[in-house]
Amino acid sequence: MPRHVAIVMDGNGRWARKRLRPRTFGHHAGQKAVRGAVEFCLRRGIAALTLFAFSSENWQRPQDEVSALMELFLKALDREVEELHGHGVRIRFVGDLGAFAPALAGRMQAAMERTAANRQLALNVAVNYGGRWDMAQAARAAARAVQAGTLDPERIDEHSLAPYLCLADQPPVDLFIRTGGEQRVSNFLLWQIAYAEIYFTSTLWPDFDTAAFEAALADYAGRERRFGKTSAQVAAAAQP
Repeated sequence: MPRHVAIVMDGNGRWARKRLRPRTFGHHAGQKAVRGAVEFCLRRGIAALTLFAFSSENWQRPQDEVSALMELFLKALDREVEELHGHGVRIRFVGDLGAFAPALAGRMQAAMERTAANRQLALNVAVNYGGRWDMAQAARAAARAVQAGTLDPERIDEHSLAPYLCLADQPPVDLFIRTGGEQRVSNFLLWQIAYAEIYFTSTLWPDFDTAAFEAALADYAGRERRFGKTSAQVAAAAQP
């Protein structure tokens, strides 16, 4: 069972287009899939779920779609936070939150504060996020630590840089899922998925239900995770 699952939720627009409906209709349907994924992780005891909700590149989409997404975020926060809190879900928004309107940014902060002590599931929602941005902001934070005299620049390596990255306090991503049929990572959690198992499915996000999630876990269970070692070394380490 993976401890940390990350999902690129792709296919809302195509799902809507197949039904001759606007893209926003697909985003509304995608919200139901988000709720289902959270419930699935709670049932299966998965510790962390990270969802790619809005990338730093998504600002380039048509303005009406971006505005509709922002409105959708606001309504979802107002509607879902208390229920998630009741189930012990800790909500965290990761990304450059300074780009959002004050009303939305304030609701995000309130949701994080409200659920901060919960431990059943860490739900990370990546908004205005990019993997390159994450590494750049970590480098800036490390540079400030060097200036303050708390970090020796000659000792900077992957272990000393890792604490400055988003999600540093959570398990590494074990399983990376992308729905919708595309086979790329799209600048998502570039550092955190270094040794993740990657699972691509043609299922569009609104159709990603319990059966689809189970199929991803079954595929993951059949993988051999070597982390640079040989199969023989992995087998030897597994012996009692």
